[in-house]
Amino acid sequence: MRSESQRLGEDEIDVRELFARLWRQKVFIALVGLVVTVLSVLYAFFATPLYEAKLFNEPPSRNDVAALNYGRGGGSGLSVIGPNDVYTVYLRHLHSEALRRDFFREYYLPLVSNGSTEGSIDRLYREFNQVLRVVPVQGRENRFYIICQLSDPLQAVDWVTRYVDMAVERAKSEILKGAHGEAQAKADSIEREISAQRETVQMLRKDRIAQLTEALRVARSVNLDNPPIISNNLSSEMDGSLMYMRGAKALEAELTNLRERGSDDPFIASLREKQESLKFYRNLKVLPESFDVYWQDGVAESPDAPLKPRKTMIIIFGLIGGVLLGVAMALVRIGKRH
Repeated sequence: MRSESQRLGEDEIDVRELFARLWRQKVFIALVGLVVTVLSVLYAFFATPLYEAKLFNEPPSRNDVAALNYGRGGGSGLSVIGPNDVYTVYLRHLHSEALRRDFFREYYLPLVSNGSTEGSIDRLYREFNQVLRVVPVQGRENRFYIICQLSDPLQAVDWVTRYVDMAVERAKSEILKGAHGEAQAKADSIEREISAQRETVQMLRKDRIAQLTEALRVARSVNLDNPPIISNNLSSEMDGSLMYMRGAKALEAELTNLRERGSDDPFIASLREKQESLKFYRNLKVLPESFDVYWQDGVAESPDAPLKPRKTMIIIFGLIGGVLLGVAMALVRIGKRH
């Protein structure tokens, strides 16, 4: 039985012999490493670069939505629209499948489609979902960024901006539609209130005319043209059953005035204020550019360096991988010879 020292000595000889044989294959290893390195250099410099553009979104401030609250709050009966209200609508459109599909058909599909079938369109849509994404910011609630990865840096910035603009346009349209509808409902309510008051005053005028007509008949039947000298207590009751005691002349004058009255509006309490409110809410319009649905953190700028390929890393890994591949191939050659 061989001793441990003999086995170790033989192993050391085997390792030395292996290195010696590899050294004799150094030209082959260098050639393989050179080829792989050259290929990695060619890939690094000629591969299509991929650029990344980002746009960060946060909820707007109260000043950004102040224009929406003109005529709201207080005693108006219309609730105040807060920053989170408009931001929620914006995020819903930003994440909506409808917006992604529309953007895909309008921008991405014309860029990459070449008479595709329906099946390939589905594949392209899956690819598009990797090109343009809405990503939440880690550790920041309600903060998102829109990311686009394309070979053209300017187009990547343009797509990020366009996608956000489309979401903003749809969100503002929905918000303005709701705000306008509430303002019109408020105007309709005021208009109905004014109409009800006018009808009430008109009925009161007719009732007054009926009362005066009856009192006039009584006054004429007793030949009472002018009111008699009466006490203060009796004077306070002359609008009731004793109205005839005002005298025929006074009753006729009031009757003529009531019958010839062109409008009851001057006698309706707070009518002018309500008419102004009606006009205000009926004509209330908020322009889309007068408010914002999100706050943009920074601007989407054209990236200077591509995200991929990373040339230095590719060349370094190509060099190391080429040498390792050369060694592996050299070992195979050595094994075949022995």
